[in-house]
Amino acid sequence: MPQDVPTRAAYVAWRTATTRWRDDDAYGHLNNATYYELFDTAVNAYLYEATGVDVRRLPQIGVVAETSCRYFRELGFPEPIETGLVVDKVGTSSVVYRIGLFQGRSDEAAAEGRFVHVYVDNAGQARRATPMPDLIRAAVEPLRMAEEPRGS
Repeated sequence: MPQDVPTRAAYVAWRTATTRWRDDDAYGHLNNATYYELFDTAVNAYLYEATGVDVRRLPQIGVVAETSCRYFRELGFPEPIETGLVVDKVGTSSVVYRIGLFQGRSDEAAAEGRFVHVYVDNAGQARRATPMPDLIRAAVEPLRMAEEPRGS
């Protein structure tokens, strides 16, 4: 069954990441772990820039509760990768992001990640779920698309 390949129009916020020689694996394409590093960086760099604060120091912090990746075509060194970011859902204590990875002039994503942050209390070791900070909510709401998110 063919996969629904997202296009650049499916994302709201953008950043460019430089690929490194070490990012490629023995088969000559981007190592799977590097895709997840790109997802993590796209989300957290956006939060830092949009809030203007060190999000690690907030009373409530986002911890990753779920990640996944759909691969459509290979990526690799030396060309930079553009990451597109969109939010599918904002809950009381969680945010569901999608991150598209693009390389070259293609309008279709080479990969798409799903990344779920759950906000927890940053004090102590219990890390109980808590409502996300208003500062974070204000930063992620503009990343939502006007239309319903596509099904996967």
